[in-house]
Formats: sequence, C-alpha cells, structure tokens
Amino acid sequence: MGPITAGVLQLVALTGALALVHIPLGNHMARVYSSRRHLRIEKWIYQGIGADPDTEMTWTAYLRGVLAFSAVGVLFLYGLQRLQGVLPGSLGFDAIDPDQAFNTAVSFVTNTNWQSYYGEQAMGHVVQTAGLAVQNFVSAAVGMAVAVALVRGFARSRTGELGNFWSDLVRGVVRVLLPLAFVAAVVLVACGVIQNFSGIHEVGQFMGGSQQWNGGAVASQEAIKELGTNGGGYFNANSAHPFENPTPFSNLFEIFLILVVPFSLPRAFGVMVGSVRQGYAILAAMGTIWLGFVALMMWTEFAHHGPAFDLAGGAMEGKEARFGIGGSSIFAVSTTLTSTGAVDSFHSSFTGLGGGLTLLGMMLGEIAPGGVGSGLYGMLIMAVIAVFIAGLMVGRTPEYLGKKIGTREIKLAALYILVTPALALVLTAFAMALPTPPHSMTNSGAHGFSEILYAYTSAANNNGSAFAGLNADTQWFNSTLGLAMLFGRFVPMVFVLALAGSLARQTPVPATAGTLRTEKPLFTGLLVGAILIITGLTYFPALALGPLAEGLA
Repeated sequence: MGPITAGVLQLVALTGALALVHIPLGNHMARVYSSRRHLRIEKWIYQGIGADPDTEMTWTAYLRGVLAFSAVGVLFLYGLQRLQGVLPGSLGFDAIDPDQAFNTAVSFVTNTNWQSYYGEQAMGHVVQTAGLAVQNFVSAAVGMAVAVALVRGFARSRTGELGNFWSDLVRGVVRVLLPLAFVAAVVLVACGVIQNFSGIHEVGQFMGGSQQWNGGAVASQEAIKELGTNGGGYFNANSAHPFENPTPFSNLFEIFLILVVPFSLPRAFGVMVGSVRQGYAILAAMGTIWLGFVALMMWTEFAHHGPAFDLAGGAMEGKEARFGIGGSSIFAVSTTLTSTGAVDSFHSSFTGLGGGLTLLGMMLGEIAPGGVGSGLYGMLIMAVIAVFIAGLMVGRTPEYLGKKIGTREIKLAALYILVTPALALVLTAFAMALPTPPHSMTNSGAHGFSEILYAYTSAANNNGSAFAGLNADTQWFNSTLGLAMLFGRFVPMVFVLALAGSLARQTPVPATAGTLRTEKPLFTGLLVGAILIITGLTYFPALALGPLAEGLA
C-alpha cells in the first residue's frame, strides 16, 4: 500500500467514525443543556461554590460568571506554579519564573495551552494534574457554555435570559467531558500511552550515553487535551512523543478526539433551535472547509520535488516515520482548524505552502470545526455576517432563524471578527520592528517572519501550536503572547454574549417568500465563500510576506 493510499484510507475511516457519533453525541449534548434536572454530584458542586443553578442570567450576568471564574483560574494556576518548589511530587523542579508562570496560567485558562517550556523538564506531578489537567476540563466547558448561551439567544424570544453559567459549566464537565475523557484515557492506555506517577529515570541510548525521563499521568491528560481541544503536551515533543502517541492507530484516535465534540455540536444546535436541518447546514460548511484543507495539505506534502522527495515518498522532514505524511497532514489540519494546538509533527518543517495552510486554518477563526464551543459560536457569527451580505444583495432586512439582523447585531458580529486579526497583526508588526524579539528567531527571511506571525496568530486565536525555531521563553514573548491569549479569548466572548442577549429579546419574525433559506446548500456555499473572502482580505498581505513568499521561491 502506497503512502497516498494509506493517507486517503485514514481520512475515510476518520470521516466514517465522526459520522457515526454525530447524531447520538449531538443529541446527548442538547439534552444535557436543556434538562432541568440536576445530578447529585452536581448539587454538591453547586453547594460548594455557593451557586443557584436554577437562576436565569442576563448576558451581562453570564459574562460576569465567565470572567470571574476564569480570573480565579488564572490566579490559582499562577500560584501553583510559583509554589512548585515546595509542593510534593515536584520531581525536584524549582518554581516557575513569574513571566513564564503568567504566560502558562493564561494559556491554560484560555484553552490555548501555548507552552514556552519543556514540560518534562519544568512541571511536577501536582502542577500537571491539579493545575494543567483541571484547566483542560474547565476551560473547554467555558467555551461550550458560551456557545450554548448563543444558541439559546436564537432559540428564545422576548426575554433577556440565557440560562445559568454555573449550571452550564458543571454539566459540560460532569456529563460530557469527564465520561468521554475516561473512555478515551482507557483506549490510550491500551494503545501504549503511559499513566503513572513515577519519578525521573536514567535511560540508556542506542549510541551510548543516557537520558533522563520522568513518567506522569499522561494518558488521562492526553485524553482531555485532545477532547477539549486544548493541546498542551506532557512532553515538549507533544503528540510526536511515543509516550503520548505511540502508534498510527493512537494517532488517528487522537485526531478523532480533537474533532468529535466540535463536529457534533452543530447537531446539538439544530436540536435546540428546533431545526436539525439548520445544524446540518452549519456542519456542511465546517466539513467542506476541513476536507478541502486536508486535500490541499496532502497535495503540498506529497508533491515530489527531486530525488530526496521521491525516495521518502514526499516531504518527510519534521514528520514521524510511524505516522507518515497522510497521518501528519490530517493531524496538522485538524489541530489548526480547531483551537487544539497539539502537534504530531513540526509545522515549521512542512513545505512553505503546507506551513501556510496551518497558518490560514487558524486565521479563519478556527471554525471548521473549531474549538469545543468556540468553533460553533464562531461559525454562527460568520452565519450572521453571511445573512447580512445576502440581505444587502437582494435589498431586504436580513434574518437568521427568525431573528432580524439589525444595526446592533451586525456591529457586534463585525467587532467579533476584527479582534483576533488586530491582535495578531499588530503584535507581529511590533515584534518585527523592535530590536530584541528578532534575536529569538533562528531563521531569517520569509520563514523567520512566518515564525513570529504564527506565534501571535496561534495565541490570539487560542490555538497554542508553534513553528519550531522561535525561542518564545523571553519576557517580551511571555508577556505579549499572554496578553494576546487573554484578549483573544475573552473580548470575543463579550460580543458573543451581547449578541445572544440582543437576539433573545427579539420577537420572532415569520418566514416569508423573500426569507433566505439558511438550511439549503446555497446558504452553505455563501457561508463558506464569506469565510474565505473575509479571511483572505484580512490576512493576504501578511501571508504574502511569509509562507507564500517561501512556498513560491
């Protein structure tokens, strides 16, 4: 079997598995967020935090809950890292430096999981499990809660209430993420991923000498790292490390975990708004972009340019031989089209155009299918923009799901799509203009520029992956990337919740002969086109200076 055939078969198997779970998992999530019943363990949690899960919240109260919970998470995780030297299970590692502790705390609370440190050489067992792994669960649940609040904005009318943040948060963890992560961790252990609390071991090397390796609760963290589209690895090599991702099957299973919840959320959206066909339209837009990017990535990486490429069967630089180009390409596209940031190969070593595709995937806003929760609400924002564009073309007031898209709604949607490009491009410009940051670059020219652009695009879009070759463990990068992650996560949430509140207060508008049918393939095509055109107009000059210049050289 040739490498191209193997890659295509992996893609077919992955698509089939996602199709099998789409309906049952989507229906389950719709029931979870629509139920009025509370489990006993959930009631204990509510009592412990002093929350009333039955109190309905306006969008401002919901936002205060999101920000307050996330602020406490940042402070707790920062303190845990600063105290690591005196904690049990520290493996002899010292406390994390203040700027790096800030960067890491913000990174994991914002679901970015950017790491400017070597995991196996910096973090002990307590920080990894009680700090980082816990944030993998709750940061993903926050994104799901905000997405559900926006869905309620479309589903409800003549009210400003969007549900209860604390109830949505707890249910997302207890009823969705924890059960799925438990099953996934068992599968990963069966595949050979390690799960222990061992100390540091001296390990001999084939060519002589030795290395030091420590164990850890890797399988359990790997499961939620992928399932919650987090991305932070236990080891610096991330999912390229054999302790995290040992076999081709585990590689395909981890890609499945990355995509399963984001691709199932459109079903939950369709059920909650009372029209599953609306959910299929959103799913079709997500799937079209994802499949298109996978096809383009495989083409760029399998293209042969000389004897070395011919002998290797494609661009094997920076890729694990056990995964091959097919598995690496699917992983790279899936992790950058979601807010995951996990890597099983080095994106910096991809071909110029291949590296550009990973960048473009993040620049789309990571909406195909996007992060857990953030992908759905990002795609719904783009649907509002697409409906508005269609309304301009035919000269009538745009409507989506029976709600008028007026001046307030389109302003909020426009502000949402402007936040992350502004952060990524402005900070990249500052980094390139100042004398100190370029000293962190090991590459010059177009590739060096791509490293900087990739870092800030990854941070602002809460992805967390990086081009190799950039030393980001400096005060400048730790601070500015941390700020990009904070603003890139929470400022868009302000606009999403404000839009949800505005929509929930409206009275539904009955459909007429002139109403755009948003469940039809025509709208799906319009939505995909709007996404690509808006992203292209925003980022093309920057892409032309980096990956396009490198790829066409």
